[in-house]
Amino acid sequence: MNSVQSTSSLTVAKFGGTSVADFQAMLRCAHIIKNDTSNRLIVVSASAGVTNYLVRLSQKNIPVNEQKDIVENIRVIQVNITQHLSSEVEAALNQEINSLLDELTQHALTQSLQYSTKTTDAILAFGEQFSSRIFAQVLQSIDVAGGYFNVQQVMKTNSLHGKAVVDINELSKQCTLLLAPKLVDKVIVTQGFIGQDSHGHTTTLGRGGSDYSAALLAEALNGTNLSIWTDVVGIFTTDPRITDQARAIKEISFGEAAEMATFGAKILHPATLIPAMRRNIPVFVGSSKEPEKGGTQIKKEVESNPTYRSIALRREQTLVTVKSPAMLHASGFLAKVFGVLAKHELSVDLITTSEISVALTFDNPSGSTQSLITNTVVAELEQLCEVSVENGLSLVAVIGNGLTGAKGIGQSIFETINDINIRMICHGASANNLCFLVDERDANFVVEKLHNTLFS
Repeated sequence: MNSVQSTSSLTVAKFGGTSVADFQAMLRCAHIIKNDTSNRLIVVSASAGVTNYLVRLSQKNIPVNEQKDIVENIRVIQVNITQHLSSEVEAALNQEINSLLDELTQHALTQSLQYSTKTTDAILAFGEQFSSRIFAQVLQSIDVAGGYFNVQQVMKTNSLHGKAVVDINELSKQCTLLLAPKLVDKVIVTQGFIGQDSHGHTTTLGRGGSDYSAALLAEALNGTNLSIWTDVVGIFTTDPRITDQARAIKEISFGEAAEMATFGAKILHPATLIPAMRRNIPVFVGSSKEPEKGGTQIKKEVESNPTYRSIALRREQTLVTVKSPAMLHASGFLAKVFGVLAKHELSVDLITTSEISVALTFDNPSGSTQSLITNTVVAELEQLCEVSVENGLSLVAVIGNGLTGAKGIGQSIFETINDINIRMICHGASANNLCFLVDERDANFVVEKLHNTLFS
C-alpha cells in the first residue's frame, strides 16, 4: 500500500452527502484524493438520505415499529456500500456498523420515552460516524494509506445542543496534539457537523455544520487549501433551477462569497468562510461527480471585480414593521425594540428606518413550521409601539462590487422589474450587495428576469 508523501501543502477536503451516497460515489471521491497528495484530512457528511432518517428518528413519540424500520433502512444503505469491499473488510465494517446501530436503537428508545435535545444530537451524529468509517476503508481499497479519526477528540464545544459553539483555542490545541501527527503519513478521514461538550456528550454544529467543521479544521491545522466537494460544478451566477442561463463562476472574492452565502446561495454556509478568511485559506468548490470540469476558487484577491457577480434568493422571510410617534427626535426607542428581540434571541437581517417607523427582516429556518416572530414577541413589542408582521416574502440580493458608487445601478435593476411590487429596499450598508423583498410568488420570475438583464 502506498503511503502519503510528505508535503508542505495541506488540503482539508470536505465531501457532502451526495458525494458519499453509495460505493461508486465514494470511489470517485477516493480517486480525487489519490490524484492530489496535498489532500490530507478528509471531512465527510452522512451518506445522502441517512440524515433524513435520523431526523425522523430523533422526533417525539415515534412508534417502536417505525423506529425498527428506520434503523433497518439505515443499515441497508451502509451494507450496500460495504459489500463492494473485500470480504474481510466487509465483515469487520459490518460488525462496527451493527454495534453503532444497537447504540442508535437505544438512543431512539430513550428519545421516545423522554425527548431531549441532547439525545437528538446523539442520534443525528450517527450518519457521519457510519460514512467516515466506511470511506476510510474505501481509500485503503485503492492503495491510499487511510485512517479513521473521531473528530470529537478535537472538536470541543459548549453544551448548546443543535447549534453548539466550538472552542477554537481548544480545537487548535487538540489538533496539534492529536491530529497533526497522524497526517504525516496517512490520509485521515473524520466527521463534519459533530463535536463534544465538556461533559463528554455529543453536540452538533447546526445547519452547514459539515462545511464549517472542515473550515475550522483547516484553520486549526494551518491548512493551505480547503476544498468543498459537492454535486455542482462550483458557485453559479444564480440558482440553476430558476434559470438555465445561470453559469458557473471561475473565481470570486471572500467578500462576494460571504454575501452570496448570507443571502441564500445554498452551496456554502456563511459560517464556513469565517475561519478561511481569518487565516486567508483559499476555498475551492467543485463537483465530485465531474472533477474534470473544475470549479470556483474563493480567495482574498481576484483578477476581475465585475459590477454584477450573482443574484441570490432567500425564501421564507418575515418583515416586521414597528411604528411609534415616540421615535421622533427621541433617543433610546430602538434600544428598547432590540432589547425585546435580544431577549428572544432573534437576529435581524435587514433594517430600514423613517422618522417614526422601522422595518426589520427575519430569516425563518428552512422547513420550519413556525415563524420566529411568535405572538409573545409581538405582544411585548406592542407595549412599545404599533406592530405589523408580514410573511410569504422572499429576499432578492444582487451581489457584486462597487454597488454603492456605480451610476445607474438602481435604474438597471428596478426598471427591469418595474411591474413587480417591491416591499422593502436595503442599499448602502455594503458595496457588495443591494437587497429587496418581493412576494414569494414573484421571486423566481424576478430572479430570472434580472439575471437575463444583468448577465446577458
